[in-house]
Amino acid sequence: MGATVTSHDDHALLDGGPGPMGATYGKLMMWFFILSDALTFSGFLAAYGFSRFKFIGTWPIADEVFTHFPFLHGVDAPMYYVALMTFILIFSSVTMVLAVDAGHHLKKGKVAFYMFLTIIGGLIFLGSQAWEWKNFIKGEYGAVETTGGSILQFGKLDKEGKFERVALADFALVLPEEREQLTRDKGFWFMDESSLPSYSVNEVVEGFKAKNDLVILSEKIHDKEKIALNREQSLARINDAKYVVEGANLIRNEYGHKLFANFFFFITGFHGFHVFTGVLINIIIFFNVILGTYEKRRSYEMVEKVGLYWHFVDLVWVFVFTFFYLV
Repeated sequence: MGATVTSHDDHALLDGGPGPMGATYGKLMMWFFILSDALTFSGFLAAYGFSRFKFIGTWPIADEVFTHFPFLHGVDAPMYYVALMTFILIFSSVTMVLAVDAGHHLKKGKVAFYMFLTIIGGLIFLGSQAWEWKNFIKGEYGAVETTGGSILQFGKLDKEGKFERVALADFALVLPEEREQLTRDKGFWFMDESSLPSYSVNEVVEGFKAKNDLVILSEKIHDKEKIALNREQSLARINDAKYVVEGANLIRNEYGHKLFANFFFFITGFHGFHVFTGVLINIIIFFNVILGTYEKRRSYEMVEKVGLYWHFVDLVWVFVFTFFYLV
């Protein structure tokens, strides 16, 4: 019978010892995963970039979409909270570096402390992202969609000549009309709707006509600002209204082109899933640190491997933040 010869290097590789380029088997697999995941995110962001370039004239302006800040209702704070979220996530990457460094020095207490801070940072980021989604889905002002699919927003010029958005609730009339929610058994091609909007198209149109100071803000962009129509143009355009749009979903988006909402939900949701997974793994590793598992092994390499994943998640968010919020 033939004997299988296994070298010392093979045992070292399978046991997590030094492998190619001096990296352990576990680290190599983590790097392979990060590389493949980076290609996935690159494909998503490239698709977003191509779509935005194609519809650049009607793409929503981030400063007009992400203007909320917790406990500051009615205050226009464009991008402030998104910047805070980004800072928290980047800071959690710093605490992860400190945890890995403490592991190299076999300092169990410091590893646990810095990993705890990393977990808290990840949870705050996830909660912030959920809050941002809630506001994005709910909307703030409302709009109407025309027969051709254009989004029309409403507003008026203030004393300084600057355009000021006006919510549907500020001018829509309440008319004595019956509205019925579309269900699959009554809808065309078995279509349905989750809920009725706060106002019907007729209530918005009649309320707009009754307010002489209101004009329409077109979804078309010129010099990084949306084009405001005059009163006569607005009255002619409002007659094309077909749907009342409140907030954003996968079908309609009050902020502009619906593909923006589709990409936003998919890419930020996919990234949020990565952060959620990273938080769960960090919690498991944290408890292993508390129990002294790695102290007994005299190696905190597992902390280093999960640290690689966490740094990757943070780096991806930098690109997502740049594409969606800054560019």
